[in-house]
Amino acid sequence: MDGYAMSSQQSKIKSYERVPEGGQPAQTEAWALLEAASRMASAIVSGDPAEKETKERMKTALRLNWRLWTIFQAELLDEKCQVPQEIRVNMLTLCQFVDKQTVKILAGPTPEIMVPLIDINRNIAAGLMNLPERDSDQAQPPAEQQAAEPPAEGQRVKLDTEA
Repeated sequence: MDGYAMSSQQSKIKSYERVPEGGQPAQTEAWALLEAASRMASAIVSGDPAEKETKERMKTALRLNWRLWTIFQAELLDEKCQVPQEIRVNMLTLCQFVDKQTVKILAGPTPEIMVPLIDINRNIAAGLMNLPERDSDQAQPPAEQQAAEPPAEGQRVKLDTEA
């Protein structure tokens, strides 16, 4: 990635560090997803994952993320929802995945099994940030399909806690 593209992406991410103005649902949702991802990533690196205090921070961040996804699910199930049907179905499937993963992770949180949720949030937020500029080209698979794979067993987990 060249310096300009990286600077442009970093400036977009920096603009999401503060709460967005009202009336811009895509930006608000992107901000919320990035905030939840950041909290989960920070909890992971906050201390020894075996310590009770670190596990509690991870659980707190997971519960916040779960609440966010529950809000998305409720909105998508509302009969007044104006999201196109194909996107609704894909997002509801993703909501179901997040629900199942969260329940599983809350039973025994570890950094490795939290990473897919962090990646999903970041990928969906990236898509929302580009929503007005997106063309109809469907060459790339949806972000939720890219993010749903957990890291390979024994693979070292590297997290960016800034975004």
